[in-house]
Amino acid sequence: MLFNVKAKNKNRTANHEGAEAWKMTPELELYSAVVTSTLSDKYYEKGGARVERIRELISRVDPEFVAKLAVYTRENMYLRSMPLVLTVELARLYQGYGLNLISKTVTRVIQRADEITELLAYYQLVNERKGSKKLNRLSKQVQKGLADAFNKFDAYQFAKYNRVGSEIKLRDALFLTHPKAIDTAQQAIFDQIAKNELAVPYTWETELSALGQVVFKDETQKKAAFRQKWEELINSGKLGYMALLRNLRNIIEAGVSTKHFEMVCATIANPTQVAKAKQLPFRFLAAYRELLTIKDQYTNATLAALENAVKASVVNMRGFGMDTKVVIACDVSGSMQKSISPKSKILNYDIGLMLGMLLQSKCRNVQAGMFGDTWKIVNMPTQNILSNVQEFYRREGSVGYATNGHLVITDLYQRREVVDKVMLFTDVQMWDTRGEGHIATEWRRYRKEIAPNAKLYLFDLAGLGTTPIDFKQNEGVYLIAGWSDKIFDVLAALDQGQQAVEVINNIEL
Repeated sequence: MLFNVKAKNKNRTANHEGAEAWKMTPELELYSAVVTSTLSDKYYEKGGARVERIRELISRVDPEFVAKLAVYTRENMYLRSMPLVLTVELARLYQGYGLNLISKTVTRVIQRADEITELLAYYQLVNERKGSKKLNRLSKQVQKGLADAFNKFDAYQFAKYNRVGSEIKLRDALFLTHPKAIDTAQQAIFDQIAKNELAVPYTWETELSALGQVVFKDETQKKAAFRQKWEELINSGKLGYMALLRNLRNIIEAGVSTKHFEMVCATIANPTQVAKAKQLPFRFLAAYRELLTIKDQYTNATLAALENAVKASVVNMRGFGMDTKVVIACDVSGSMQKSISPKSKILNYDIGLMLGMLLQSKCRNVQAGMFGDTWKIVNMPTQNILSNVQEFYRREGSVGYATNGHLVITDLYQRREVVDKVMLFTDVQMWDTRGEGHIATEWRRYRKEIAPNAKLYLFDLAGLGTTPIDFKQNEGVYLIAGWSDKIFDVLAALDQGQQAVEVINNIEL
């Protein structure tokens, strides 16, 4: 009997707040850790510790799952660093794995020319290579995958990402991997890389950098020159979507003409351009927030263009109609108010609000709110997304900074409110500061007495390795992780009976 008790509770643990929690399976924990990571410091753990945990988890799961997760994070979640980390760690642990698994994964995850050198830089770092030949004895499968990746790019793409000051250059990668050109034109490009003769590409960075070296007579002349340069860049059509998002403030402050400003707004809101750009939702929020303090005639129109862009980015996202009652609860606790990377102004808190408002925009019968010490419903128009996030942000502190997520369920129970889906956007480090209840207990009570068919979805935004509910002991509870709107594809799969790990396993390599 004693052994049975121990077996039953072997997955029980404590979260970072010391509250009762449960361990995830290695596959689920790896998925959660990877899709919520920027390799930067987190509230509860350092970037280095995150990589060490990912490395340990990789050793405990099937190598094909790791490969599929790398592809999933690059192609579905639009992450860049973590797919490279997964691929290199996979190569370190499973060098002799058959069927060219590693080489195929390397080629698949490299979607920008600079990712060739980024992968090699991490390979060198993690293998602690030193001396003049830091990349000698490169894994054969990594070498083959990189060689195949060279065939993906043209001269402009290579030149754009040929970082002169970086330790590992495209030229080094070319000599290491010996890619085979597909035709004489590509061989000519490879020869240019080998001889360091790639032409400097026309990009907004190079153009503005060159202009920054010019000495002007006065500030008026300087402003006129930069206005003219921005207008020239806009006319060129070579100012990429991400560059536009990052430079909206600079473009407005440069005083470009109404014609050029309208071109910018049209591009930002163009559904085709939005779909092609594949921006993470919080990129739109960062651009939106950057403009709020600008006193300019163009500001309001730019904010409207960003709202339209966000709506276009999720035009194909599945939502829920009037027959499905949904509750969206955003965690605004202290641990959520940590920037996602050292240089970013975006917090985990913002990502939760952003994803919550995206989902609300696709629901017809929905209540949304935020929880900390207390739980508060905040009524917002469903057609707005970015402005709703800002309105939530403005109320920061109004519910306190604890993580009493159980109060969302308690409120439904006390009101005898039957809902179909409860969505919590959180770092899942739940704890009860009042000593009144636990989310697992509250969920079981609510489902047993009020809504036996209700489902609880935990959107994990931090990937810290525990859940506040034991999935095996509680029916109708699911975990989804990540910062991309693509997590809602996983939500749709869950409604069809698939778990998040199954979605990844369904990817074809």
